[in-house]
Amino acid sequence: MLIKTSRRRFLAGLGASTLALPFVRHLQGTALADEGAPKRLLIFFTPNGTIPQHIWPSGSETNFSFAPGSIWEPLEAYKNDLTFIKGLEFYNSTNHEAGMAAMLTNNGGTGTETNNHSLDQIIASHIGGTTRFSSLELGVQTSAWGGSNQTRMSYTGPGIFVTPDDNPSNVYQRMFGELLVGAEEAAQRRARRQSIVDISRGQLSDLRNRLGAEERIKLDAHTESLAQLENTIHAVPQCSPSEAPSGLVTYDNDHFPDIAETQMDLAITALACDMTRVVSIQMSHTVGPPVFSWLGVHEGHHSLSHGADGSQEASDYVLCERWFSTQFASLLEKLKAQPDPENGGTLFDSTLVVWAKELGDGRMHVCTDVPFVLGGGGAFQAGRFLDVGHAYHSKLLVSLAQKFGVELETFGDPGSGSGGLEGLS
Repeated sequence: MLIKTSRRRFLAGLGASTLALPFVRHLQGTALADEGAPKRLLIFFTPNGTIPQHIWPSGSETNFSFAPGSIWEPLEAYKNDLTFIKGLEFYNSTNHEAGMAAMLTNNGGTGTETNNHSLDQIIASHIGGTTRFSSLELGVQTSAWGGSNQTRMSYTGPGIFVTPDDNPSNVYQRMFGELLVGAEEAAQRRARRQSIVDISRGQLSDLRNRLGAEERIKLDAHTESLAQLENTIHAVPQCSPSEAPSGLVTYDNDHFPDIAETQMDLAITALACDMTRVVSIQMSHTVGPPVFSWLGVHEGHHSLSHGADGSQEASDYVLCERWFSTQFASLLEKLKAQPDPENGGTLFDSTLVVWAKELGDGRMHVCTDVPFVLGGGGAFQAGRFLDVGHAYHSKLLVSLAQKFGVELETFGDPGSGSGGLEGLS
């Protein structure tokens, strides 16, 4: 789905204020990252780890190949655009929930350099400017089990997560609702929403005086989220609406592929219209239960992830993981097909794409040798299979943040060390 836009920058925040997140020294007002740095970030997540012998390519760093039938084989046509990273370990984290919570945060508590903000939120605070959405979190069947460290990957503080919207119709209304009604109705909607924000802000201010220090931290994060909400209330989309989603039932298992496709299209639309510069697409969650019925599979994804070597369960799991690879390939193709209205070229040229996972070997419940894939944005030398041995993934998070001009040397728990990931250039 190509989005037709002009080459001028879209003014998504009419009268909106710059957000003031806790790491103020990283903010640069409305400025984008330095010239030559990636201008956008897109994080793609799939759950339940992997089976090591069915994912890693063979060969050298720059001359490698994927085995027939392996998980990453569907990315063969794109491997010269990507960096496949092996050998990353999560610091002091193991099992599903801990891996999910640490994946983009490295578990940095209050007082650490990143204050347990996730990578996407830190970068959004740096490059978001006055875009309509500081960041946009999209999900595919992510919230049937509620909100916890099992179902959430984006954080704005210790224990404070950002909820992905897994209803494409709701996402569409958030993006284009003001253009789907008359001017008078749109103005009334904005006034009603603003009054709710004003009332909430007053109530939170009164409540703050009665709370302890730890509770105030969470309350302040919620107050900051009201500022972000206020930004969206008064922003008017500067591009024409795309086709509205229809006929999708959010938690109908068989609708999973269509919801995934629609959410990817909405993500591309949001980036092309400069509604946001940071998007995440979360495919289910750790211990995710989707059944890949559209592939003829009849057992849940998480259950399959524990299949023994040579079993039908393991074979079916690899089939499901290959489907995720085809979705990532489709996302890359959509970015390559969409002209960049701001910088010329395509969105792929200016968007750093990260495929993240929360586990290594899902059968062992370990956060070691966790696969990551990077591409786009002109950020790193591509066409590589990079084996980093045994390196903490916090160093990758540092490298990614630094590519966007965020000046930090540690990410999350400082016990995992400082500096970027060696060999990633």
